[in-house]
Amino acid sequence: MEELKALAEDKRIRVRRGGEPVGGRCVVYWMQHAQRAVENPALETAVRVANVLDLPLIVYFGVIANYPNANWRHYHFLAQGLRDVAEDLAERGIEFVVRRSVDGDSLEAFLAEVDAAMVIGDENVCREPERWRRALAARLRIPCWTVDADVVVPSAIFNRSFVLLHHFRPHLKRELETWLKPIPVVEPVRKWDGQKLRGWNLAGEITEGFPAAFDRRVRPVENFTGGTHAGLRRLREFTEGQLADYDEQRNHPEVRGTSQMSPYLHYGHLSPVTIALAAREAGAACVATVEKYLDELIGWRELAVLFVRHNAHYDTWECAEPWAQKTLLAHAGDARPWLYTLEQMERAETHDELWNAAQREMVATGWMHNYMRMYWAKKMLEWSPSVAVGYQWAVELNDRYELDGRDPNGYAGIAWAMVGKHDRPWFDRPVFGLIRYMAGGSTGKKFDSKRYIAQQKDR
Repeated sequence: MEELKALAEDKRIRVRRGGEPVGGRCVVYWMQHAQRAVENPALETAVRVANVLDLPLIVYFGVIANYPNANWRHYHFLAQGLRDVAEDLAERGIEFVVRRSVDGDSLEAFLAEVDAAMVIGDENVCREPERWRRALAARLRIPCWTVDADVVVPSAIFNRSFVLLHHFRPHLKRELETWLKPIPVVEPVRKWDGQKLRGWNLAGEITEGFPAAFDRRVRPVENFTGGTHAGLRRLREFTEGQLADYDEQRNHPEVRGTSQMSPYLHYGHLSPVTIALAAREAGAACVATVEKYLDELIGWRELAVLFVRHNAHYDTWECAEPWAQKTLLAHAGDARPWLYTLEQMERAETHDELWNAAQREMVATGWMHNYMRMYWAKKMLEWSPSVAVGYQWAVELNDRYELDGRDPNGYAGIAWAMVGKHDRPWFDRPVFGLIRYMAGGSTGKKFDSKRYIAQQKDR
């Protein structure tokens, strides 16, 4: 199996359980984080492995009813994406099966049912998904690989986190052109010709039959449609009509000046490679603007992935650097100018109409402009009983309402705003200490804040 050994040396691949496949009727790709059939290195790796073994590939997606902090809004968006996956895989002649834990199904039972020779998964650096992958590999008796399909440059190349973005940039730059290329499509040699496989009806309601405890309070949104096809449409809108003005418009929450790709990246409906290449192709006449966009898409985003991968405290204030912990503890006893409960913040019932507008945007649309996310999180530090409580509340609201919640980029953004992660010390002031401060008055002068507040007023 020299071909398999050569494949396993790819920097995107982590061999979770080694050994050579013995027997088996198929290879299974356990799709979870990279929910797409386009530009997906995990899928293409699985096809390659299946071809080497002269076996068909089956793609399996397991829907669990208790995914951490997920609710109706998140599952609805996910289900829209699965319909695109089914359509795109069918065009390639690849079997796709969706099953749900509430129906008594599990990945391990499926692997036994189809007599899998090997399983390929995709990576997810967040705590619970990573634990699932480790636990699965420990229980399996067949080889198990996972593929880093969430980033442009595989995280294993760096194998560390970085304090500041400008520390990371030179390392990223050395690798970027090697990896920022279209993912080659591999055609499957064999097709599944075994028994017809039972699966969830993709036309149905994915949360039907979920336990009573499942959170249905947060409803699906209409302004975003999930899936690769909708994501590609939005990408074309951005690259053809907005990219040229991105550098000028990106810090204006009242204008639709950003790509709004984050939900599609979070669910893996689009690859960052797809987005970056489309931006480069469309922005040949505005190279500096494109590079600024790629700095956000690749630089900041992949710095966030490394942060979560290498910091066990990524979703608590304890992720802060020593200087930040020291200054925040020194100011822990400072009087807060305003104090609110979590419920008041959730209902956007503060004295600050700009903050309220940002909160309403998130609750109603599942998305918040990045500039407002910074302001939103900093005020939660200022108006909460302590940094630990404020941080917990920010993570809770972000994960509950944002379509791109529960994501390294979101956790890194909160850490940057509230505890100075990937930032430097600023001027000392009450409550914040040396953490960078944002004032409502000065923030509102940088864009048309009255227009933004009016846009969110009736949400």
